[in-house]
Amino acid sequence: MSLRIVLVDTNHPGNIGAVARAMKNMGLRELHLVRPQAFPSVEATSRASGADDVLNAAVVHHDLESAIAECGLIIGTSARKRHLPWELVEPRECAARAVQASLTGKVALVFGSERFGLTNEAVTRCNLLVTIPTHPDYSSLNIAMAVQVLAYEIWMLMRPGLPPPVEREVPLATGDDMVKFYAHLEQVLEEINFRDRTGGTQLMTRIRRLFNRAQVDQNEVNILRGILTAVQGKRRIAGSKSGDKTSTGSTEPTQGRPSRR
Repeated sequence: MSLRIVLVDTNHPGNIGAVARAMKNMGLRELHLVRPQAFPSVEATSRASGADDVLNAAVVHHDLESAIAECGLIIGTSARKRHLPWELVEPRECAARAVQASLTGKVALVFGSERFGLTNEAVTRCNLLVTIPTHPDYSSLNIAMAVQVLAYEIWMLMRPGLPPPVEREVPLATGDDMVKFYAHLEQVLEEINFRDRTGGTQLMTRIRRLFNRAQVDQNEVNILRGILTAVQGKRRIAGSKSGDKTSTGSTEPTQGRPSRR
């Protein structure tokens, strides 16, 4: 199983140590840190309580993209509602999806900072979000507590003696694959002058949400990239024959418009 815990903008080094302890309790070893405020740290080692090996093997990144670049399934953690609706699961379903995906590729569970959680920009890098149900009177969870809950559910599915889950035939596209796909798609949309005519600024965010929810595999992302390349090729041929007149696309609904003849 290849499943990593990714902590983004962690402020307190003690929380990093407590997360390492929670991970080792449940058999998880891969810890990735994005812009930690203080690491390595004596306090982190103290709070790890014997999980020094997890801390020593932790990988530090300058940005989230590099921390998830190799991962196919990327699961963000969230305790609040988002402006755009996102697929939201609870820990048990999250664990089932993570374990199944980890058989053929790398999986990331991403946690935001102690005060603010994941930013909206970070959420757009995730395939789905997981939330931990709590009593409404007091819903605040420490990062290590949240990691412990999710790691426990994963351990319950992976502990020795259980039948192995069914593997996917084709691994999921990695985070790096999807970054390249979105860049390619945005380039094609720009080339054909397709823009959000409703005046909004969230076209690519909505497109990311669509494909993240679909959880495309490596074959599928290659097909999509091939389609985009074919569109570019056809447009260049058409442009050379017609003086390169650019067609315009729109996200406005077409109902009620007069047809063009």
